[in-house]
Order: sequence, then C-alpha cells, then structure tokens
Amino acid sequence: MAIEMAEMTTMDAVSTRPATSTVIKVDDLWKTYDMGSEQQVHALRGVNLEIRRNEYVAIMGPSGSGKSTLMNLIGCLDSPTKGQYWLNGHLVSELDDDELARIRNKEIGFVFQTFNLLARATALHNVELPLIYNGTPSEERIRRAKEALRKVDLEPRMMHKPNELSGGQRQRVAIARALVNSPSIILADEPTGNLDSQTGNEIMALMDDLHAQGNTIVLVTHEHDISEYAHRVIYIRDGIIADDRLTGRRA
Repeated sequence: MAIEMAEMTTMDAVSTRPATSTVIKVDDLWKTYDMGSEQQVHALRGVNLEIRRNEYVAIMGPSGSGKSTLMNLIGCLDSPTKGQYWLNGHLVSELDDDELARIRNKEIGFVFQTFNLLARATALHNVELPLIYNGTPSEERIRRAKEALRKVDLEPRMMHKPNELSGGQRQRVAIARALVNSPSIILADEPTGNLDSQTGNEIMALMDDLHAQGNTIVLVTHEHDISEYAHRVIYIRDGIIADDRLTGRRA
C-alpha cells in the first residue's frame, strides 16, 4: 500500500509538471503561521500563479497582504505549508533546506533594496560570491564576474569597494551579482527603495535592458510608478491574488 501511495504521489506531481515555457508555477499555495494559543495566521491562502519565460512581472500589495511571503516562497527562502511550487521544472516545494539552497543559488538572482554587499570586498569579489558558493574555478569566476559587471556598465569600477560607490553603482553591482549565474529569474525586492528618483529611473531602465536580453524578471514593489515598468502586474490582498492584469507596456 505504501508503495502504491508513493507511486500515486509521483504520478500526481508529474501530471502537474508545467510546460517548458513556464518558469514559475504555483498550485494552491498556502503559508500558515502558528501564533500560539491555537491561533493561526494564513499569510497565503491557496495562490495559483504561472509566470512564463521572459515575462516582466510586478507583484504589489499593501503591508500584510502576503506579497513578501509570496516573494520568499518564489525565492526559495521559505517552504509552503501546503501546495506545489515548480521553478524551472523543479518541484521545489518538496525540497529540504540544503536542496533549496542549491536551487536558490543556481536558479535565482536576487536584487535587494539594501544591496546586501560585503563592505570590505571589491565590486568584483561581491559579484563572484554566488560562483564561489557553487565551486566554480577561480579563473572562470573572474571571467564571468567581469562580464556581468560589463553588462551593467560598471567594469571600470570593479576594484572599488561599496563605500567608494554611489547608491546607484552599488545597486548595479547587486544586479551584476544576480546575473552572474545566468539564473532562471531575477527577483528584485524594492530595487529602487534606497535610491533617489533619477537614479531609480536609471536602474529601472537597466532592468528594461535586461528583460530585452531575455531575462525573466519578478519585481516586488509597493510603488505604482515602479510597477508600471513591468508588462504584467499581480495584486495580492489578504493572502490571495486579487487582480492579475497586463499593462500597456507589454510588447
């Protein structure tokens, strides 16, 4: 009986495997937090979502809506309480922490509001980090890190440390680091939140360029003017998708 149940579970998983054109697929995704005294908070309540390759998607929602929880699940930083999550053909909702870390390093390029750079490391070394973690040889690491910095127009500053760079340049280093592993998706969390308007526009123009080069971008933001750069906007409210629409910028 146990073998039969295992085979049925495997068949169910295979039957829901997304098409190769789909990079993200979530089915009936729940995230529930136990708050003690038999109290539970349902941060996500049965979310269903598909994102295809080379889409440019913004996820929006008010504080407490569940958008950050959804971002953490998409980014393999957390596991769902219930439901399935497929990332680039991998059923990551079934993986343990070590396997999640491996998939996260390979498949996802993160861009954070606070840059998350090592203060004492050069721009080049900061960009190398994901390649160090996955064991890429030194010569190959340096070549790929320089190429990533070239893509964001920052190769001339590669030996500078973060305190020697402007806010916009630091974010470009973070974007280069996100690109260096050729990930399935770039997951950007409020990427202009610590930048002035002009610099923020420059960073979003760079995001446009990266999308035009074939990258899949998922942007998490609460700013409507930033979400307008995306070609599709998903609104989260009370743990569910309240709206999912295409924008006028879609090609």
